Amino acid sequence: MSDPRSKKQADILVNYSTEVRPGEWVVILAEDLVAEPLVNDIAEKVLQAGGYPTAYFTSERILETALRTGSEEQLSWPVPLRRFIASQANVLITVWAARNTRFKGGVAGSKVRAERAGQREFLEAYSQRVASGELRWAGTQFPCDAFALEADMNLHDYEDFAYSAMHADQEDPVSHWRQVHSGQQRLVDWLKGKKEVVVHSPSAELRLSIAGRTFINGDGKKNMPCGEIFTSPVEDSVNGWVEFSFPAVYLGREVEGVRLEFEDGKVTQATARKNEDYLHQMLDSDDNARYLGEFAFGTNTSIQRFTKSILFDEKIGGTIHLAVGRGFAEAGGKNFSTLHWDMICDMRQQSEVLVDGELFYKDGKFQV
Repeated sequence: MSDPRSKKQADILVNYSTEVRPGEWVVILAEDLVAEPLVNDIAEKVLQAGGYPTAYFTSERILETALRTGSEEQLSWPVPLRRFIASQANVLITVWAARNTRFKGGVAGSKVRAERAGQREFLEAYSQRVASGELRWAGTQFPCDAFALEADMNLHDYEDFAYSAMHADQEDPVSHWRQVHSGQQRLVDWLKGKKEVVVHSPSAELRLSIAGRTFINGDGKKNMPCGEIFTSPVEDSVNGWVEFSFPAVYLGREVEGVRLEFEDGKVTQATARKNEDYLHQMLDSDDNARYLGEFAFGTNTSIQRFTKSILFDEKIGGTIHLAVGRGFAEAGGKNFSTLHWDMICDMRQQSEVLVDGELFYKDGKFQV
């Protein structure tokens, strides 16, 4: 029997995040079989909404076998089924789950890059259809032992943390997310037409252009949990440096003490205290991986601890995050890359963000 909060999580995803309509094909893409209870709850909600659910499970054990045994040519092969899903589905709901979050830890970076390259066609079709509105997408996480261990919590406490962040522990979580939308829309509306962002912090000195770009209201329509406003900065505009407050975790590898320096949009210097070689390997994934694809503010005050899960961590209230690599077409971004790596900077002390010279954000709080 599934947790009743899981059924509320499924209800949010189907009836709020993606608003499934009768007759629509809904693909539920789960990263591991451990997520089956939530996938079943989502499928039930899709059926109740009149849609046609298809569950598509992958397996980290099989992927680990492929990474260790397969050639780079085999790993970079674009899977036709994924291309078909990206081009034909009406709704795609991704469920992240794991049995071992570090299973890619001992795999050569070149093989990881090859496996990511194999998803390029899927990502291109997906990005274009999401930007046009043809495909509605939402991603969530199934609270499981592996994620609890990463967060240094037992499963019971981690479930409480995760469902609280989603507000799936409330009587009417959809009403809450609608309130989040309204509150953040005020900020997004204020940012319309603005041109320049300047960040001053003990951890960052950055200047970037948002001219012609749109901030997106991260109100639970794409991620669950959510709580952010984000955009894709003008690709060649970023200058300055940033030292990230928390470890940067990507594909199960943890990189500590990351410092990036930007010149005319491109990362020209990148250092780290731990796993610096891996940082460089990922930044060299393709020609666009060293450019910034995202600049964002985390707004979810129900998330106040670092858990090594970017779905939650990038939403921490009082932080900003930057992502190198792929931008968002719906925000006006033009940078396409197989990499999208979010990294988080705490802004809750001695920090401010100016927008067109006006104080927009100070010590983790909005000022407008």
